[in-house]
Amino acid sequence: MDKFKILDEKIAEAQLGGGQSRIDSQHKKGKLTARERIHFLMDEGSFEEIGMFVTHRSVEFGLEREKYLGDGVVTGYGTISGRLVYVFAQDFTVFGGSLSETHAEKICKIMDLAMKNGAPVIGLNDSGGARIQEGVVSLGGYADIFYRNTRASGVIPQISAIMGPCAGGAVYSPALTDFVLMVEKTSYMFVTGPNVVKTVTHEEVSSEELGGATTHATKSGVTHFACANGIECINYIKKLLSYIPQNCEELPPSLPYEIGNESRPKLNSIIPSNANQPYDIRDVINGVIDEESFFEVHKDFAENIVVGFARLAGKSLGIIANQPAFLAGVLDINSSLKAARFVRFCDSFNIPLLVFEDVPGFLPGTDQEWNGVITHGAKLLYAFCEATVPRITVITRKAYGGAYDVMNSKHIGADMNYAWPTAEIAVMGAKGAAEIIFKSEIASSPDPEAKLKEKELEYLTHFANPYRAAERGFIDEVIKPEQTREKLIKAFKMLENKVDKLPRKKHGNIPL
Repeated sequence: MDKFKILDEKIAEAQLGGGQSRIDSQHKKGKLTARERIHFLMDEGSFEEIGMFVTHRSVEFGLEREKYLGDGVVTGYGTISGRLVYVFAQDFTVFGGSLSETHAEKICKIMDLAMKNGAPVIGLNDSGGARIQEGVVSLGGYADIFYRNTRASGVIPQISAIMGPCAGGAVYSPALTDFVLMVEKTSYMFVTGPNVVKTVTHEEVSSEELGGATTHATKSGVTHFACANGIECINYIKKLLSYIPQNCEELPPSLPYEIGNESRPKLNSIIPSNANQPYDIRDVINGVIDEESFFEVHKDFAENIVVGFARLAGKSLGIIANQPAFLAGVLDINSSLKAARFVRFCDSFNIPLLVFEDVPGFLPGTDQEWNGVITHGAKLLYAFCEATVPRITVITRKAYGGAYDVMNSKHIGADMNYAWPTAEIAVMGAKGAAEIIFKSEIASSPDPEAKLKEKELEYLTHFANPYRAAERGFIDEVIKPEQTREKLIKAFKMLENKVDKLPRKKHGNIPL
């Protein structure tokens, strides 16, 4: 008996998954197979597979007669751009990628290795859910994975790519990870599918409408990136990794950079002369950071705030910026959640925070109040207060009311706070303030409208500028827009060795 020949045959059998016909079926659906996804994700020749010959242990419902090597998931480790990562890719050609006891054990094994060795975990999800024939054993397998997701949170980066169906309990592992990517038209996520929804609520809805990539990128915010196809999804993962460190003990990767002329005169003309006129905050961001380095996260969700990664003098940063071009840049429930989650990720992995502020306040209305804008706004406040990484704020225009406090103000621990001369820092807008402060004066005036305008101007002159805040030290410096990049490079360099420890405790109680 040729033992080497047997080994080669076993390897070929494992790599075939559920068989050539099922692989062809994947291709017809416009989907890559599990092994193809790993091939495009990892550095060439670097992937080392673990558990190739594992099979399920079930002996009920006919499963004992149908076994496939690998049991529906490919697991292992390798490198991406030379950096160690651990990966699992569910194989839809084997029992629809369903999760069995051994399938879960394989995933748990690489998650344990990733924790021990301080490297990111990437999950390429394509599964019909728990393997029904195994009953509670498969449910226990999911719980084992959830437990490890939670233990690994804030220790190593966890990235989930939804490359196919993801339903029921399967959605909670991706939800516990740091970033979720979905592929348009071939992936979906929901707790209960369209048939159950129809039975219980009598709603007619398709899988795409209920839990497709576009739905979760725009309505729910469950996914951070909606990708056109599997290859774009894989490229997004690679780009994302380029901004983040291996684990919570390391610094994010940086690129070589030589300081030159850092003045950016174009920034001087971005803010409109009319304070009520919108502008795109991305123009400010791109004018300050290294050229073409902005990688936006959650782009299509809660568009009144912009978050993402960028580089400044080659160093990785996390950016949070109010967006005056959408809802005037107000804070609301969704924008608070979006930004808070991003702030906490950056703080977990030593990524400094840069905030661009132009916020007229929180969005008013019964919809916001009844749905808990107080609690959700407090999440963003909590996230900034808790963050110990270097934190800098630049106020470009409005900084009104409680939103001024929330957006990384000096009072909640920001290290440096700059303001442009166009900044307006006050309790509220001039019109509303004048109507309250000078109410009796305006009412008794022979021309109330003219008196209101007069008092508006008085309030604007007195408060709607950065100098009162600078007098109190709440603003460290009022700078010309063109100086912003130079000032930020120097300030972040100064803060490189910042040490800030939270009070000793088990953990805080964020207002969830």
